[in-house]
Amino acid sequence: MTGNRPGTKRLDAILEFVGTPRFSAALSTAIIGAAFFSFLLKNLIGWAGLFAILAGLVAFAALSLIGQRDILEWRGFLPFSLLAFLGWSAISIIFSQYQWASLGGIAYQFAFALLGVYVALARDFIQIVRIVGNVLRAVIGVSLVAELVVGVLLDTSFPFLGILGRLGAGGPIQGVMGTRNQLGLVALLALVTFGTEVLTRSINRTIGIASLVFASFTILLSQSPVNLGVLAVLGIASLGLLGLRRVSVESRRYWLWGLGTAAIVALIILFAARDRVLALLGATGDFKYRLGLWNNLFPFIQLRPLQGWGWVGQWPPDIVPFGAIDPSIDHLSALNAYLDVWFQLGVIGLIAFLLFAALAIVRAWVLATQKRSRVFVWPALVLVALIATSTAESGVLIEWGWLILVVCSVKVAQHLRWRQPLTSE
Repeated sequence: MTGNRPGTKRLDAILEFVGTPRFSAALSTAIIGAAFFSFLLKNLIGWAGLFAILAGLVAFAALSLIGQRDILEWRGFLPFSLLAFLGWSAISIIFSQYQWASLGGIAYQFAFALLGVYVALARDFIQIVRIVGNVLRAVIGVSLVAELVVGVLLDTSFPFLGILGRLGAGGPIQGVMGTRNQLGLVALLALVTFGTEVLTRSINRTIGIASLVFASFTILLSQSPVNLGVLAVLGIASLGLLGLRRVSVESRRYWLWGLGTAAIVALIILFAARDRVLALLGATGDFKYRLGLWNNLFPFIQLRPLQGWGWVGQWPPDIVPFGAIDPSIDHLSALNAYLDVWFQLGVIGLIAFLLFAALAIVRAWVLATQKRSRVFVWPALVLVALIATSTAESGVLIEWGWLILVVCSVKVAQHLRWRQPLTSE
C-alpha cells in the first residue's frame, strides 16, 4: 500500500519528469554552459555562487540518472584510468599540507567529473556535439560582443572580467574566458565542433558556415602563439584521420602504428628545433615566461616527487608552496598540465593522468577510424587539441577543459568496452 501514498506518487512523478529526454537535454546544456562560462560566473557572482550552481546541477544530474535507471547502461565502461586518477586525487588529502584547500579542490574536480559522466551517459555523440556547438556559439558571441562594447564603444577595460579592451587595436582579445590562450582554445574546439555539425548535416549549412567564420575570426583576434601551434597539429591530425578512414580495414592497423611512429618522430624533431619553431610562431616571449615558471617549480617538485603536495586544482596564491614559487609572476597554474599534476600528485598521479589521457586518445582514434559516421571524428580531434594545449596550459585539469576530457573519455570507452564488439555505424 505504500506505493499509493501521496509522497511516493509525488516522488515518482518527479523522477519521471527528470528522466525525460527533454529534461536531460536541457540539463546537459546547462552543465556544459556552466562549465564554459565558469570564469565569467566566478567574476560576477563569486565562488559561492558558482559552487551553488554546481551543487544544484549535481543534484539534478543524480535525480535524472535515478529517473533513467531502467534505460541507461552504465556498468562496465567507466574508464578505470579515470577512477584511478580521481582516487589518487582524493587520497592526496591525507598528505596534503593544505587539507581544507585540497578538500575544496577535490570536491570541485569531482563535481565536474560527475557532471561529465552524466552528459556522456545521457546523451549520444551527435547530441553532445550539438549541445557543445550551441554553447560555443554563445561563448564566442558573448566574447566578441563584450570586446566590442568594452574596447570600441566604451574604449576602456574591465580587468575584473579579464577584458583588456584591445579589439580596436586588432587584439589580442580574451573575451569572457580570462586569457587569450583560453579563448583561442575554445575557438579551436569550436572549429572542430562546427565542422562536425556541417559534415554530419545536423545544423543548417548557412549557420554552420557562419559559425566557422566567427570561430576562425576569434582565433585570429586572440593572437595566441600556443593555439597557432595547436591549430597546425589539428590540421595534420585531421589529414591523418581522413587518410586512415579511407584505407582498407586490413591495413588500417599498420597505418595507425605508422602514424603513431611518425608523430613521435615529429615531436622529437620539433623539440630539437624548438627555438626556430617558437620564433616562427612568435612565441619566444611566452616560452621564456613559462620556462622561468617551470624552473622555479622544479625545486618544489623535487621536494616531494613521489606523492606531490596534494591536489588543489587551480593554485591558491595565498597558500604555501603556491605563493612561494615566484611571487613576481602572476599565475594560477603551472601553465603545463603534466607538470601541474606532477607537482600536486607526484609521479604516481602523473602516471595515472598520462595513462588516462593516452587511453582516451587511443580509443578515440580507433573509434574514429572504424566507425562510418563522421561524428566519431569529433572526440578524436577534441582530445588532440586538449592534450596538445596541455603542454602550455593547465586548463584541461579544471572546469570546462576537465569536463570535456571526461565526456570524451567516458563516451569512447562506452563504445569500445570489452564486452561490446566494435561495429561500423
